[in-house]
Amino acid sequence: MRALVTGASGFLGGAIARRLRADGHEVVTLQRGPAPELEALGIEVRRGDIADPVAVRDAAAGSDLVFHVAAKAGHWGAHAEYHAANVLGTQAVIDACLTHGIARLVHTSTPSVVHAGGDLEGIDESAPVATRFHAHYPATKAEAERRVLAANGANLSTVALRPHLIWGPGDRHLLPRIVARARAGRLRFVGPPGKRIDTTWIDNAVDAHLAAAEGLLPGAAQAGRAYFISNGEPIASEDMINRLLDCAGLPPEHRRIPYPVAFAVGALMEAAWTLLPLRGEPLMTRFLAEQLSTAHWYDISAAARDFGWRPRVSLEEGFGRLKASLT
Repeated sequence: MRALVTGASGFLGGAIARRLRADGHEVVTLQRGPAPELEALGIEVRRGDIADPVAVRDAAAGSDLVFHVAAKAGHWGAHAEYHAANVLGTQAVIDACLTHGIARLVHTSTPSVVHAGGDLEGIDESAPVATRFHAHYPATKAEAERRVLAANGANLSTVALRPHLIWGPGDRHLLPRIVARARAGRLRFVGPPGKRIDTTWIDNAVDAHLAAAEGLLPGAAQAGRAYFISNGEPIASEDMINRLLDCAGLPPEHRRIPYPVAFAVGALMEAAWTLLPLRGEPLMTRFLAEQLSTAHWYDISAAARDFGWRPRVSLEEGFGRLKASLT
């Protein structure tokens, strides 16, 4: 099999590309930067922007399957950048699949598409996509997911996966941000304690993508549907973060600020970053305040029912592996 993986310079995309190659498949990736570590594994690396239809079409030629993982993530930035990467880029992938007769497309979405600001506890895929968002990332990812599922048909079978908070060795985003804030004395919990969240160990996320791709044909149970993906072990957000800090050799954090304060600070920072020539991203935004103060965990039984995926690495095993990798 020849598979195109977009966004293989990222944590999940790179892990999918490496697993496919280890399983003996021919792999080509599309990304903006070089990736000598992937090329050393025999992976063909194509340079290009995901929003460039020509680059996507050229990279997809000859593929049997596409894993579309590339996206612009984050809680701050220009709408045009999010729209280009997440919406136009996804449409370019869909068009490339149809042009080349590629029959299978596995799209990486996010649970944020259903997050309207309140607690989400044990919900399944019947939960509607939100109609309002406080950040461009979930808004554009919701539109991308809609387009992928609408493209499902006789010539192209599509599925969207919504993994939540992927972590593990090699993560360059979640853990480094937490560690950096803790070391700078800027880490705080938001809202009341005990709000449980789902997370996803990296190998479990990769397994889910490969399992969803297997048997993805017209009329398959997963074709044209979206699925929540996680470890299926909801944990209080403060417990999760403190376990990650422990893996990094740092003391636990206990300081907390009320949600209304965090939300107001986020709104003020958003205004300041919009009106003034400030660099980087705000320390707090309204979207981030909502995410940090609410419960969000999901019923993942549909993935087991429809394509046989279940998480095989538990949180406890994951913490042990992560700690060993950092020492």
